Amino acid sequence: MSDVTWTVRIDAGLCLGSGICAGTAPEVFALEDDHARPRTERVAAQERILEAADMCPGQAITVHDGTSVIGPRPA
Repeated sequence: MSDVTWTVRIDAGLCLGSGICAGTAPEVFALEDDHARPRTERVAAQERILEAADMCPGQAITVHDGTSVIGPRPA
């Protein structure tokens, strides 16, 4: 298990409530009131968190490693 942590944020104005993030990483994301939210802001680094950010149709998820935005990744 990695000691690296990331910060996950969801822009509620961009979130379409598709639930893709919650389906991809249910331990990190929850769908609530037609919008997603992170279960906690700081998370252990995991590839599927980046996958959820990449797949978000509204591009509402950002993943931060310190001050750098690492997700979504460029297509």
